[in-house]
Amino acid sequence: MYMFLFLVVALAVVVAAVTLAVVGGGESAPLPEVAPERYDDPLPPDRPVGRADVEALRFPLAVRGYRMADVDDALGRLGAEIAERDSRIADLEAALAGSRGHGVPMDKPADGEQR
Repeated sequence: MYMFLFLVVALAVVVAAVTLAVVGGGESAPLPEVAPERYDDPLPPDRPVGRADVEALRFPLAVRGYRMADVDDALGRLGAEIAERDSRIADLEAALAGSRGHGVPMDKPADGEQR
């Protein structure tokens, strides 16, 4: 009987100690709140993204792989830059086609010009 009573009291002390260690403590808590690991965008904000930037891109691991928000942000940025480059290429090709349409061939000099 005394052994059973001793085990119940010991169990109550252990449960109370674990509960206080995890929950209580306020500012001096043994388990302080940790800021979630967030993706620090390594893509350059001041210049276009290059091949080396994409190859160096690494995402922090989450419980089940990668954080979807981080990957979505990076893919959105890359997609916007690719669309901008495609638009610039189309503009340059249209300008090139327009200059060829004026009768001045690109490989031959105009009348009176020398190479």
